[in-house]
Amino acid sequence: MRIRATVAAVTGALALSALAVPSAQADDSRVPAESSAASEAARAATGKSAYAAAVDGEPYALDATFSGVKINNGSNIKVGTTNLVNVPVSFTLTHGADVDIHAEDFFAAVELYRGTSFEDPDWWFDSNDATCTDTSATVASCKATVEIDPYLLLNEDAGAWKAAAFAVAFNGEDPENPVLDNVGVAVQDPTNAYNLQRYAKLTVNASPEPVKKGKTITVTGKLTRASWDSNTYVGMPSGQSVTLQFRKKGTTTYSNVKGIKTTTGGALKTTVTASTDGYYRYVYKGITSTAPATATGDFIDVQ
Repeated sequence: MRIRATVAAVTGALALSALAVPSAQADDSRVPAESSAASEAARAATGKSAYAAAVDGEPYALDATFSGVKINNGSNIKVGTTNLVNVPVSFTLTHGADVDIHAEDFFAAVELYRGTSFEDPDWWFDSNDATCTDTSATVASCKATVEIDPYLLLNEDAGAWKAAAFAVAFNGEDPENPVLDNVGVAVQDPTNAYNLQRYAKLTVNASPEPVKKGKTITVTGKLTRASWDSNTYVGMPSGQSVTLQFRKKGTTTYSNVKGIKTTTGGALKTTVTASTDGYYRYVYKGITSTAPATATGDFIDVQ
């Protein structure tokens, strides 16, 4: 279990020197610099934020609500071993006429987290400050991006995650040292539930090539997934269900042939009888922690 930072410390934003945060965690790229103070202020009302202990007062309830929150266009989030994943988020922000959502010190964002709640997450990533476009005097359409770095994940992070939306109006207060009584906060939690999944890869090879009609074709393959612990791809455990499919040459649709299960290291092997030219592939539907995968079809020449 990794040690968690108790506050998002970032350049140019919060500098709570009283908190003993390991140097490796101080540069926390899970929270964009522009959103860090707002993220901490949003939690201050709960009393669980280290930020709340370092400043005075308690935020008031901001007249703002969220609706239509969408995470990754409604799809689960797949993360590999090296590439940053930019997750689009969007929402409708409805606010009181006296709330200036275009003020320089107003922030609206979305947090993706694993854990019980926004107040008490096990691990999280925050979006940048959302860009909001007015659709009326009190309603705006907002968009932002959450950047997920696989180097900040462990295998234990795969699975069910949630999202929360928050808005903070500093109202002229210094974000690094505000009087919280003058800061408005609105939080909606949870807004969404989805899976953060380890990216999966699937291979296939049909042999021999060519093969005579009526003879046996052996179809092998391997199912692997991203390991966030080692930042490599590793074989899936035994017993994962995979479907072998076939597409006849000259057609565009695959049909199921049979279901098989992985063996040690994610290995796949089965046999079929050669009947006609076409393509074989394996398809994996995925599980909560691991994304679906489809192998590129392998052509077999039947003579």
